[in-house]
Amino acid sequence: MEANTCYLGIELNDSYAMVSYMQPNMEEPETVSTIAGSENYRIPTLLARRKNVGMWYYGEDAGRMAKTSEVICVDSLLRRAAASEVITIAKESYDAVDLLALFIKKVIELPQKLGNTSHVTGIVLTVDHLTKELIGIFRHVAELLGLSQETFAVIDDKESFYAFAMNQEKSLWMHDVFLFSCGKNAVSSYDLSRDMHTKPQMITIHATGAQELGEEKDEAFARLLTNCFANRSVSSVYLVGDGFDGEWMKQSLAVLCRGRRAFLGQNLFSKGACYMARIREMGENWPFIYMGENEMKFNLSLSVVEKEKKKVLNLVSAGKNWFEIKNTCEVILSGTPQVEFLKQLPSSSTPQIQTVELEDLPVRPDRTTRLRITASPVANDKIEVEIRDLGFGEFFPATGRAWKSIIMMG
Repeated sequence: MEANTCYLGIELNDSYAMVSYMQPNMEEPETVSTIAGSENYRIPTLLARRKNVGMWYYGEDAGRMAKTSEVICVDSLLRRAAASEVITIAKESYDAVDLLALFIKKVIELPQKLGNTSHVTGIVLTVDHLTKELIGIFRHVAELLGLSQETFAVIDDKESFYAFAMNQEKSLWMHDVFLFSCGKNAVSSYDLSRDMHTKPQMITIHATGAQELGEEKDEAFARLLTNCFANRSVSSVYLVGDGFDGEWMKQSLAVLCRGRRAFLGQNLFSKGACYMARIREMGENWPFIYMGENEMKFNLSLSVVEKEKKKVLNLVSAGKNWFEIKNTCEVILSGTPQVEFLKQLPSSSTPQIQTVELEDLPVRPDRTTRLRITASPVANDKIEVEIRDLGFGEFFPATGRAWKSIIMMG
């Protein structure tokens, strides 16, 4: 990471956004507040425009202006974009995804406006739950903002929690790590565990849905914690959400801090997204692999010969978001008319072989058939491969034939 660069992490939902940034000289990300000296990091997910003026306002400014009759305010930008809404303001129509892109652009620019002049090299945005449809929306947003796939990525809050937790001092993740999120009167949780027997070490997170605490909030939360921690070695616990405000935790606090460290904060996910931007740049130097519900469960590769040396050509990597993967390569066929794919779990040292027969491929001399191979995951444990005959120049024209197969771990 160069001295004048920085990473951005953005937490986004329909109520608010938070943005954190990190530079090479910083020990941890810093979260931006639009109010000088305040620890209120939430930027309302709002846009506003005066009826007869083209200027757009966002966040707190948009919220204040919405109280006047001269302004049209647009809220719930994420939901509206997902629903492909078209919004009419003063006889002008706007696609909701375009307005979402405008809001994200203003959030991205915020650290620079507040004095951070570093060049942004990586942006990761985190949302509560990620779907293929949302990935499509954010790809469009990235195109509108001129952000490449190398620069911009989207993850869910579980993966953000993983990135945050594994960037803390080792004593805080030596054993399991918990996160509890509390709304008005319900608590949901993530618990993170680490498999030390794989290389890289495999991280998994188990999520528990919202559980009502009832009137006896403190006692109910203490019981929930006791059940969660039973027969577990837990190094650290993180608490997020407005529901933890106030001083109602008495019994539960005693359970929380019994042999483990606990932390309370509101900007964990934006910081985690910021750490993830740095992890993406580190590549193979990062010693962990996260296996969430959106991540590929196995590696897929080809054994090829390049410059008379055998090598493995990777097509799909375990731990990468399957929504975003589509890899293509071209190879020269040698030997029998078939392609052998190597599939391997991260926890295994030996790959399995799955062969795709190229039926009806024209008979040609050895190494005079060029193939284009495309690997496209259709689920986190299933990959569709397409092999297309490209022929070999004018000597052996392409037939246009293609062979498709689904590859899964056996």
